Amino acid sequence: VLDHKGTIDKYMGDCIMAFWNAPLDVAGHEVLACRGALKMIRRMNELNDTWKAEAESEGRKFIPVRSGIGVNSGLCCVGNMGSDMRFDYSVLGDDVNLASRLEGQSKSYGVDIVIGAKTRAAAAAFAVLELDLIKVKGKTVPVHIFTLLGDEQLAADPRFRALAPKHEGMLAAYRGKRWDEADRNRLACEVESEALGLHLLKLYHLYEERMLFTLMLLRHP
Repeated sequence: VLDHKGTIDKYMGDCIMAFWNAPLDVAGHEVLACRGALKMIRRMNELNDTWKAEAESEGRKFIPVRSGIGVNSGLCCVGNMGSDMRFDYSVLGDDVNLASRLEGQSKSYGVDIVIGAKTRAAAAAFAVLELDLIKVKGKTVPVHIFTLLGDEQLAADPRFRALAPKHEGMLAAYRGKRWDEADRNRLACEVESEALGLHLLKLYHLYEERMLFTLMLLRHP
């Protein structure tokens, strides 16, 4: 966070809350937040490699450590919040709450980083795929959510540029209830994402299960 000009707000159990663009304006803060998130995941993978080697050398079972990150952008209130007895420099607002909800979705979709639509628009050059259209807790209107997979280098990779339209095609066919087309795209996305080392099988299996469940309902109402 600090390496990418962010402000650490607080530690909450096993969670870190941080924000950008305050107390000083930070140009391109959405992009910096995304770079920081990607670096966190890379560092976590490095630590897991180290811990795995240590566990194997000592004959212990290795259990990898995973983390989920939610990033959202928008207007919020920032400053000293609280009372005359206790206060804290922090941020409040609907977009802050959404960032927390996005982090909670990382486990459901089997991805490391979930970002909101505003962040996705600001970091358009990054490698991003849409996850879903969902109504998160505390929201009455569904929101599009995305997973951040890599920076501009991955986005420019011909293999990712081939994967992205197939992924979009899967979602479009799924939402249009064109199940055969959606499943063909899903299978292609599984193969191509694994070749890139993106580990999105849980996401694609989720859509497979949804389609199978829907077809079962149609056949046996």
